[in-house]
Amino acid sequence: QVQLVESGGGLVQAGGSLRLSCAASGLIFSSYAMNWYRQAPGKEREFVAFINWSGGSTKYADSVKGRFTISRDNAKNTVILQMNSLKPEDTAIYYCYGGGTWGQGTQVTVSS
Repeated sequence: QVQLVESGGGLVQAGGSLRLSCAASGLIFSSYAMNWYRQAPGKEREFVAFINWSGGSTKYADSVKGRFTISRDNAKNTVILQMNSLKPEDTAIYYCYGGGTWGQGTQVTVSS
């Protein structure tokens, strides 16, 4: 079955950086677009970033544009979210989504 496992979350001060990874298994990874979403306490899950199957096309939520970068390594079945200039409002559980499957999420906490 398809499995997505996120890692790389943690606690960071405002202005800092984190690098999230999502390792995929059980699917032909290079055939699928991949996404990152996030859910803050008391809020609905929201879109963060998209990358197409080849990595040639990306899209971002306005709130993270210019600060976050999504990339993928199809040889390693991995999608990365590089997060720079983090803000307290970026605090959330971050989820990887692709192939019709959600990962379990990884907590990101940004202190002011």
